[in-house]
Amino acid sequence: MRCLALPLVFLLAAATPSNAEDFRIGVAAPFSGSFSILGSQIRDGARVALAQDNDAVELFEQDTACSPEGGAAAARALIADRVSVVVGFICTEAVEAALPLLTEAGIPTITPGVRTATLTDGRERSGFLVYRTAPRADAERDAVARILSERWRKEFFAIVDDGTIYGRELAESLRASAELRKLEPVFKDTFRPQLDNQVGLAGRLKRAGATHVFVGGDRSDIAILARDAKGMDYVLTIAGGEALRAENSTVPLAEGTLMVGLPRWADIASPQALQALKAAEILPDGYVLPAYAAAQTALAASEKGDVNAALAKERFETVLGPFAFDGKGDLDTSFYRLFRFDGEDFREVE
Repeated sequence: MRCLALPLVFLLAAATPSNAEDFRIGVAAPFSGSFSILGSQIRDGARVALAQDNDAVELFEQDTACSPEGGAAAARALIADRVSVVVGFICTEAVEAALPLLTEAGIPTITPGVRTATLTDGRERSGFLVYRTAPRADAERDAVARILSERWRKEFFAIVDDGTIYGRELAESLRASAELRKLEPVFKDTFRPQLDNQVGLAGRLKRAGATHVFVGGDRSDIAILARDAKGMDYVLTIAGGEALRAENSTVPLAEGTLMVGLPRWADIASPQALQALKAAEILPDGYVLPAYAAAQTALAASEKGDVNAALAKERFETVLGPFAFDGKGDLDTSFYRLFRFDGEDFREVE
């Protein structure tokens, strides 16, 4: 991946000193250490986003090193730079160390990378000026519950999990949502993962009369279950979570497998953003497009004058769609969607 050949502090267009000061934006990310490639993605996305705007803006970049010490040092440096808003952070430890300092200075933070639920859950108590464009850690299980309990309300569905925390949380969330809708699965079970076959599980599902099953587990177990059900001439619709994107199975994933997950950002980004990245010789990977959208939000809020008030109340158009925040500082809409595997890739289900 190539970075834009721009200095750490750059002026994108001519402006009076007072306007330039109003549009000082900070970027905090790990530019050193084992997470530096992710930090570079955030930097690249923010740089290209701001380069597309005609307003004058100065961008100040600080390395968080993904550590508490690095987060605090980055915050102090950005406060000294008199930025009006900070974009970045991918590590919980760094942002938690930075937020008290940035909040005391009246500088809001927009993070496209930190998913830890407590970051915004404690906002009313802490008063931290933090806004999150990344999905929350619990957003996946909420999406599984919401999407499947609605779509499967007339189906004979089952819910199984592999006994891991991840698998159990997804399965339990769907079960609870179904119960609220007065829906009862025909079968519930915890299966043993990482076996060479899941014939026993497939047999139990068939005897229970399940036509659909949600599996809280990984891609390999889901692929094996689909293979074994097919070998029994058992027509079974299988759904899973984001783990289905992981290429960890030697058994091919069955066509028709459903996934509740996030889209690939490049699939939903505006053509203009993709063209801008291409012109800058930057691939739309990882955090590039989320950082692009977060930087657009930061700039638009800065233009309103009171950045924090704007972030709390306004809706912003970004390359990934409209962004607006709820009372906690999380996005008020979910990116999670239902996809179907077509034999080669996951395609969104209308």
